Amino acid sequence: MLDKLKQLKELKQMQGELEKERVEVEKNGIKVVLNGKMETEGIVLNSDLSKEEQEKLVKECINEAMKKVQMIAAQKMFKM
Repeated sequence: MLDKLKQLKELKQMQGELEKERVEVEKNGIKVVLNGKMETEGIVLNSDLSKEEQEKLVKECINEAMKKVQMIAAQKMFKM
């Protein structure tokens, strides 16, 4: 029972640390910022690009940022 409480406390602590993380990915003036909970905190567009280029780059930036957040979470879990 105590081990489970200890694990729960560690998980909550890790979750708090993860929430503080920020991942930023930028490509061709398109920038996406995600936090450790994989919530979008910001998107900056480049008006010099076409709508199609912007859509493509936003999608790429979001996907890359999500992978980075997942890697950070996995590293923190591994340390536990």
